[in-house]
Amino acid sequence: MESRKSIAVINAALENSIGGIRITKAFTNAQKELEKFEVGNKSFVENRKQAYKAMGQFHSSTQFITDVFNVIVLIAGGMFLYDQKITFGDYSTFIVSINLFITPVTTLIQFMEQYQNGVTGFERFLQIMDQPEEPEPKNAKKLQDPKGRIIFNDVSFKYNDSKQIINHISFTVEPGEKLALVGPSGGGKTTICHLLPNFYHVSSGEILIDGININELSLASLRKNIGIVQQDVFLFTGTFYENILYGRLDATYEEVVEASKKANIYDYIMSLPNGFDTQIGERGTKLSGGQKQRLSIARVFLKNPAILILDEATSALDNTTEILIQEALDELCEGRTTIIVAHRLSTIRNADEIAVIANGKIIEKDTHEALLAAQGAYAKLYQAQFRENDRLIDQDLMQQ
Repeated sequence: MESRKSIAVINAALENSIGGIRITKAFTNAQKELEKFEVGNKSFVENRKQAYKAMGQFHSSTQFITDVFNVIVLIAGGMFLYDQKITFGDYSTFIVSINLFITPVTTLIQFMEQYQNGVTGFERFLQIMDQPEEPEPKNAKKLQDPKGRIIFNDVSFKYNDSKQIINHISFTVEPGEKLALVGPSGGGKTTICHLLPNFYHVSSGEILIDGININELSLASLRKNIGIVQQDVFLFTGTFYENILYGRLDATYEEVVEASKKANIYDYIMSLPNGFDTQIGERGTKLSGGQKQRLSIARVFLKNPAILILDEATSALDNTTEILIQEALDELCEGRTTIIVAHRLSTIRNADEIAVIANGKIIEKDTHEALLAAQGAYAKLYQAQFRENDRLIDQDLMQQ
């Protein structure tokens, strides 16, 4: 039972690590996940020692009983044979038949049980262990003190055996500028964001940061300088403090507190009885959507990257919560090169440039005012969205 409990602890840790693999990669904390695994693994080893000891005692005792039984049979059979109640042939046949029959059956039962348990567990184990590691570039360079200049040069991308997702996209984001990506769902906006930290390798073209191709950079140094805030926030089972600290593991307590203040979640944390030591539940089940989002923003504040990716960070929130989070995001974007994916066009008016993505291509790119004046795809999206907002407001007023 103790062995199974320790296996459950390991499985829980593995589920967190595998389910949050992108977060682990983005914050370059693979070593931390290995350390967490080793804690459960040591507990498992100690419990297995006790289990094998119990198994040894059990098999020894059963073997002893079997041997005693055989001795009794030998003695009793000998007495029957001496009294001529059975013949020597009967006696020999009985002894040989019993041993020949029972021993293989017992062995087969034990073997089949061990074989089935072992094979099923080993196959599932290999499904994970046979996954190849991410290859590091040969003679990889380190991205040190990045300015944050991003260039997509004729970039195309598709998944294995699928249609083209990104088609010959080119754009430049200067240090400290904001580029907003808008357009219909499935157009390739999120894929562009995943290409920048090298989660996927481009099919053709190149992506440059400060003039260096990202395929020439070590994955750790590249991802260390990129912060990601996504709509679907992944939080690890643990406390507020542990989840914010994940942004930079060597940060001090004061730095964690400061990050939470910048993300507008400090007051809520301090209103709880245990403060930063409060458990948030599995994947933050005890938190609202806005609280999860602010916690993830605090994590990026602590990381302090040169490049920031906001992937629909406020699209699933109500207006009041969105205002609070937008304030935190505005402060987070200050002085950083930022790529914003947004469906709510009201949140990107102050972007330096806005690119409209459709079918994996940039069909328009300019400032908010220039795109509205051009009366193209962006203007149609903008007008349609605000007509929908006005309709919803009218419905609310009529219901009141």
